[in-house]
Amino acid sequence: MRSAVDDRPACGEPVPRWRRDPTAVRGDMSARTLQKGRPQSPEQDAKSGNRFFALILLSLLDESRTIVTPDKAHSSSAPARRSPLSAFLASEAAGGVLLMAVAALALVIANSPAAPAYFGVLSAYVGGLSVLHWVNDALMAVFFLLVGLEIKREFLEGQLSSWSRRALPGIAALGGMVVPALIYLALTRGDAIAMRGWAIPAATDIAFALGVLALLGPRVPVSLKIFLTALAILDDLGAVAIIALFYTSDLSLPMLGLAALCIAGLIVLNRLNVTRLPVYLTIGALLWFFVLKSGIHATLAGVALALTIPIGDGSDSDEPEHSPLHRLEHGLHPWVSYLIVPIFGFANAGVSFTGMTPASALAPVPLGIALGLFLGKQIGVFGFAWAAVKAGLGAMPAKANLAQLYGVALLCGIGFTMSLFIGALAFPGNPELGDATKIGVLLGSVISALAGAFVLKLAGQRKAAI
Repeated sequence: MRSAVDDRPACGEPVPRWRRDPTAVRGDMSARTLQKGRPQSPEQDAKSGNRFFALILLSLLDESRTIVTPDKAHSSSAPARRSPLSAFLASEAAGGVLLMAVAALALVIANSPAAPAYFGVLSAYVGGLSVLHWVNDALMAVFFLLVGLEIKREFLEGQLSSWSRRALPGIAALGGMVVPALIYLALTRGDAIAMRGWAIPAATDIAFALGVLALLGPRVPVSLKIFLTALAILDDLGAVAIIALFYTSDLSLPMLGLAALCIAGLIVLNRLNVTRLPVYLTIGALLWFFVLKSGIHATLAGVALALTIPIGDGSDSDEPEHSPLHRLEHGLHPWVSYLIVPIFGFANAGVSFTGMTPASALAPVPLGIALGLFLGKQIGVFGFAWAAVKAGLGAMPAKANLAQLYGVALLCGIGFTMSLFIGALAFPGNPELGDATKIGVLLGSVISALAGAFVLKLAGQRKAAI
């Protein structure tokens, strides 16, 4: 058995001291991070939204700048650096709010006189692919690269670095994928084409869900935000596996062979402790092209690339900034949160309601998706998590009660980005089922968001009154 000192990641790179020493791990929740969840005065609460977006914009303009907020101005000591987890939560939350706005804008445009221009641009061909395909195959590969980086970081040094930490979010994520899929299959049984969409309601949109939590402010314990983040990352891992196993067809063996050579080259670079990101990204671009031509969805190239990025630089530095993985993740976050995901949402959320009736939403596909997201997620996530706690397989998030856990389970029904993405894979070239998918995802996600926000707000008020 290897000792804690010589423990290495799967790809073989050295593990820096800040990962080996739990007290030095910057991704862990420290006292200053937990302090952010303290109750605020009504005046502070009213101003928190404006300060939040100001901090995001300032950090994008100058990431090295030290920002002192009004509630820290009285401190004489130097402000502590934000932990990677707190920065991640802030970025995802702000991106979720932006995603809500562009999704609403897409719906308005798709049902306005500008609709022909909107759909015309998306269907226009550029370089052999439509604009929509470029968004879904190329831009989303960068999104999946970031997802892969987050998965690797969390498993090696973060909130999923031990089995005890993985237990509760892992069991909840499993329930949140199985139950929605079963509900969808029950409502679409007998229709082989419609049943291909069984994985659509099994996804959770972490940006959207954290955006709702951000609007609730300090009413939600930090531990629940960590739980939701860990659950959504495991959910993304499941979605990646589903895409690879069930939404791949017409494979090209020569292109698969070239893609395998690229992956082998990336692994060799990792084993040799090569830390120059441009080398990895160049080979990653070739990998994306070969995967695109192989029949496997091109976005999986992003995940494969992410898993080979070194998490250490070969030194014993305790600074995460020396980690190639951390540098790339930090660099990608603003681009993915504020550009790529909003573009995807704008391109995929637009659906024309012309000719539709209320009965259209009751067809098997949209109804199965909506009920899978709203009912399936809350039953699966909350039910499996509650059973795990009762069985002693996991512990409740700190300072959280069952009502708040149920509220988070409702928010897991927001499946927007990943659900729309899987829907596009499930029903290619079928505009009717494509629109039905969008209706189901929008209905299920909006109802889940509203219900989850209501439950969490009510639970927070009752807890404060006790």
